[in-house]
Amino acid sequence: MPPEPARAASGLPFDAVLFDCDGVLVDSEPIVNRVLAEMLGELGWAISLAETMRVFVGKMVRDEAALIEARTGVALTEAWLEQFRQRRNAALALELVEVAGATGAVRALHAALGGRIAVASGADRHKVELQLAKIGLLDCFTGRVFSGQEQPRGKPHPDVYLAAAAALGVPPVRCAVVEDTVTGARAGLAAGATVFGYAPASAGHGHADALLAAGVARVFADMRGLPAVLAGWRQA
Repeated sequence: MPPEPARAASGLPFDAVLFDCDGVLVDSEPIVNRVLAEMLGELGWAISLAETMRVFVGKMVRDEAALIEARTGVALTEAWLEQFRQRRNAALALELVEVAGATGAVRALHAALGGRIAVASGADRHKVELQLAKIGLLDCFTGRVFSGQEQPRGKPHPDVYLAAAAALGVPPVRCAVVEDTVTGARAGLAAGATVFGYAPASAGHGHADALLAAGVARVFADMRGLPAVLAGWRQA
């Protein structure tokens, strides 16, 4: 039986690649969570950066409103969330850098797949597009940026990945998803995609183990190797 045209053209066992953004394409989490820790401190919750990363990475701040209120005694308001977004965005515009190797990997896959790549993030659209522009990748994702905040449900529900796959005209089962959190990995798996977990050495063995336990197909530690990881994957 001849190969499907997309596979024949790309040499990849997938017809599309769907990327998370934070922690996969951009090294944003330390910046965002530093701002969050500072603002929670202003509310009375003396939380470290490490603890903020543990509690909030992979989640929307508004989804943790009950926890924040319990620890601070202050109800989370839309005005506070808007101030957080403004301070976060200002810090990202100054400090953000790409995850090492992300630009090369994205451009290689964009070329191989004829543009059938997308970003499916839990963050708001403005933040995602700001970050992609900052690292010079927005052109690769024009019209293919999807925010979980614009979907009925955020991650770990599959909505944002289902929306991205539908927009590309590719069945989720023919999509590779690249994620760095358990929450995001569960979203990709729930969509029916094959999920690859990015776990750099700096994240420690526990992070890789957690991604594998969540059901990702493979864990890899260097974004520069992503095209080869995808090309070499075959389902057992």
